[in-house]
Amino acid sequence: MYHWQGIFRKNTGLNPYVWLVCFILPFYFIIGSSSKGYIVFGVLMIILFFASNLLGLVMKGWPVYIWYGLQMAISILMALIFGFVYFSLFLAFFIGTIQNKAGFITLYTIHLVSTFITINYSLASVNLVVIQQLPFVLISMIAVILLPVSTYNKNKQDMLQGQLEDANKQISELVKQEERQRIARDLHDTLGQKLSLIGLKSELASKMVTRNPARAQEEMKDVTLTARTALKEVREMVTQMRGTRFEDELFRVRQILKVADIELRIEGEENLTGVSLMAENVLGMCLKEAVTNVIKHSEASICEIMIEPDHTELVITVRDNGKGMKDAPERIRGNGLRGMRERLEFVNGSLAITSVEGTELRIAVPRAVQRQM
Repeated sequence: MYHWQGIFRKNTGLNPYVWLVCFILPFYFIIGSSSKGYIVFGVLMIILFFASNLLGLVMKGWPVYIWYGLQMAISILMALIFGFVYFSLFLAFFIGTIQNKAGFITLYTIHLVSTFITINYSLASVNLVVIQQLPFVLISMIAVILLPVSTYNKNKQDMLQGQLEDANKQISELVKQEERQRIARDLHDTLGQKLSLIGLKSELASKMVTRNPARAQEEMKDVTLTARTALKEVREMVTQMRGTRFEDELFRVRQILKVADIELRIEGEENLTGVSLMAENVLGMCLKEAVTNVIKHSEASICEIMIEPDHTELVITVRDNGKGMKDAPERIRGNGLRGMRERLEFVNGSLAITSVEGTELRIAVPRAVQRQM
């Protein structure tokens, strides 16, 4: 079920009550007509125009073009008979909501040409109503040129943003599924063999306990050693699962930027050395936050990631060629970066920001000092 308020907000970005005022406006032009027949005809045209406009919004497929064609014909008639040219503004808004590129270009061209011819014909035939409101007519003509393109691009951007969010969710789910499978394989490889060995040795020790107590004691020592080895390997596996490796985060970053149609350039060695697992995990989270901000807010076409290790610290630089942070919302300049700083402070790291042409984030964490032998 369609809600007309939602349709108007979604497709034009205007409050429906603005359109209600515009619905009343054409009556001003037809009431002044001296003939009742013209008044009845004008009222019917207005009702038919808005009915076909609503049908064009809620329907899908080829019937949409029939309703828009009918609206163009009504717009031309209203301009020629009553001097009311502002139905072209309605069409300018709603033609931009068409998602099919070929359909949009076709309707846009037909509407632009027909409006131009209609206005010029009205001026040539000395239509006093049109001549008296000539400045507004010219503004309407400019709107007919610009509004459909603006609305079309905005809707296209919103659609791409939705697709990007869906793709990110799918990638996240795939990563989770792959992680579950990896954990299952590791558990099977780590515990399966050793538990089988513990079971066999325990069974053998139970048989040897009366016939060969010394052998049974040796087997139980092996059981204890195997159990401790299995426990150690499980602890190591759990420790690895607590943090995300930096190279794994880079893999996800590549996928997300590819979906967002942003070129990624990486300099430096992706496999980090000389940093703790905790610091590497923090670097991964900060990288994820920085790239997310690039995608959502920078309007950039290129994202560069530079990995620069030295003797004392590891520096990750994330740079984009976007619009910078001057006009960024407060929550982006505040909470997002504050969270990155807090994570880095936990591992004695630091964050520096430069925003001139684009934005550059310099993320640094200390490295273990390499002793000279």
